[in-house]
Amino acid sequence: MTDKAALVALLANRSTKRGHFTLASGKTSTIYIDARLTTMSPDGLSLIGLLGLAALREANWEVDAIGGLTLGADPISYAISYASAATSHPLRAFTVRKEAKTHGTRKVIEGPFNEGDRVAVVEDVVTTGGSAIRAIDAVRAAKGIVVGALALIDREEGGREAIESAGVPVVSIVRAREIISVMTD
Repeated sequence: MTDKAALVALLANRSTKRGHFTLASGKTSTIYIDARLTTMSPDGLSLIGLLGLAALREANWEVDAIGGLTLGADPISYAISYASAATSHPLRAFTVRKEAKTHGTRKVIEGPFNEGDRVAVVEDVVTTGGSAIRAIDAVRAAKGIVVGALALIDREEGGREAIESAGVPVVSIVRAREIISVMTD
């Protein structure tokens, strides 16, 4: 089994449920994907780190740092950063807060992010693209250069197009239809 097939199987069997759900976007769906059940597990982190790093390299984005809106993007960014540690170009991971801290440095972006960094914004599940666009806006406001968005899962419901209309190319590791095709009930 390939690493991608193993990740799809984990997402299908661990993270995906059938029923009637309201998504963060407000849309309703008969499929709910709680990617955190996979992204926060050792086997999921291992696969995501390798596959995410490979996807970034294949896209030729040449990024310095990766990150996205907390909480969904965090484990994915950290896994990819960790997987890059032994490479000639290790990637730093950062987190975009939903709101600026009201104390200390009042940062919106936490971690080793630097002005001028070439960045890939990370998202766990893209539905409408709203979370990724919030992260893109925060990185741009902090004078980072967003070269692409990496989605763990693209639900294929218009989010990719919304992100691309903001001038950011999107690469996804897995598409929702791949997960649904291997689900066991």
